[in-house]
Amino acid sequence: MYRKHVLPNGVRVLTEEIDYVRSVAIGLWVGTGSRNEPEGYEGISHFIEHMFFKGTKNRTARQLAESLEAVGGQLNAFTTKEFTCYFAKVLDEDISLAIDVLSDMFFNSRFEGKEIEKEKNVVIEEIKMYQDTPDELIHDLFSQYVWNDHPLGKPILGIKDTIDGLTREKVMDYLDTRYTPDQVVIAVAGKINHEDIVRQLSVFGDFKRERKELRVEKPQGSIFRNAVGKDTEQMHLIVGVPGLSQDDEDMYVLHIINNILGGGLSSRLFQEIREQRGLAYSVYSYHSTYADTGLFAVYAGTSPAKTEEVIKCTLEEINTLKNKGITEEELIRTKAQIKGNLYLGLESVSSRMSRLGKTELSLGRVKTAEESVEHLEKVTLPDIKRVMERLWVKDKISILTLGQKGFNTNFEKIVSSI
Repeated sequence: MYRKHVLPNGVRVLTEEIDYVRSVAIGLWVGTGSRNEPEGYEGISHFIEHMFFKGTKNRTARQLAESLEAVGGQLNAFTTKEFTCYFAKVLDEDISLAIDVLSDMFFNSRFEGKEIEKEKNVVIEEIKMYQDTPDELIHDLFSQYVWNDHPLGKPILGIKDTIDGLTREKVMDYLDTRYTPDQVVIAVAGKINHEDIVRQLSVFGDFKRERKELRVEKPQGSIFRNAVGKDTEQMHLIVGVPGLSQDDEDMYVLHIINNILGGGLSSRLFQEIREQRGLAYSVYSYHSTYADTGLFAVYAGTSPAKTEEVIKCTLEEINTLKNKGITEEELIRTKAQIKGNLYLGLESVSSRMSRLGKTELSLGRVKTAEESVEHLEKVTLPDIKRVMERLWVKDKISILTLGQKGFNTNFEKIVSSI
């Protein structure tokens, strides 16, 4: 069972004691990401993540890199559209070292001007690398088209112009107004003692910053059907619709739908498009969920000559699922599959730590595995059909292809024919 303690300034500490392991995972979660970035600051959340590793008052960048690796541990971070996480995994005997390193990064990072200028080039190269990876780039493009000018549609990495325009003043301003106590959750899971962890994290209870309230409007999804030209060997495509927010009551139904449609080797799309027709190597469905909205989509990579067939096949499979639903056997099997994946994931202290941090930060409470399974078991066959009818509306379907320049097909005709 997890335990929660709120430090004097509002920083939340959540722990889960697991006596039968020798490892500990700790995550420092901050409730800010790319959708919280004002104009001119695009990409700054991810940039600050980089800068936290560039040296502190007590450690050089090299010393930070070596600090946990020297004891067989791991130190890393990632940025999403709605939060940033700095995390470490170590043996239980080294948790004090991990806390010291993370707190040093959080409070003592130097953000030197020369390092900022150097890291700008690093991030710009990362952006270029991403743009050269079309099977990843297409998801960003799809999000940009769907959410139009809303910050939720902007790339997490930012773009070259905004990164070039970052200054130390902007970095410190963003830190002071977004890295505030009410937006910080520290999650720890593994062989630990709750009281001891709270004591060691007491330094996080002393800092004070006042959050700058930003008006975060719910994005209004746009419907589009576009072909974007790029010099690639394959044609990459996404077919999708607006999805569900993270606390939507139909989320568990969508988990099952996603799993059946394109969630694995036995999914309908994989079996039909890859195994039966041999049209693609990679094909899957996914659901991206945010505080107030989501995206439910299908991705595939195929040859330009087969692109139209893959789109038609995708829409046909979706239409069949919507109109005919699924069998009781499929429902039982999929519930067991999701439940198995969920519980197997809990054998990892990192997964347990992530569940604590992410759900507390996004929902204001911890959503346990048992709670998820309980909701999952309540899903019925009529629920599947109802949610498919709610989401997969013909007029809401967007299509994006990325590949062969001059590619031309009648998306409207394809959609209307299904």
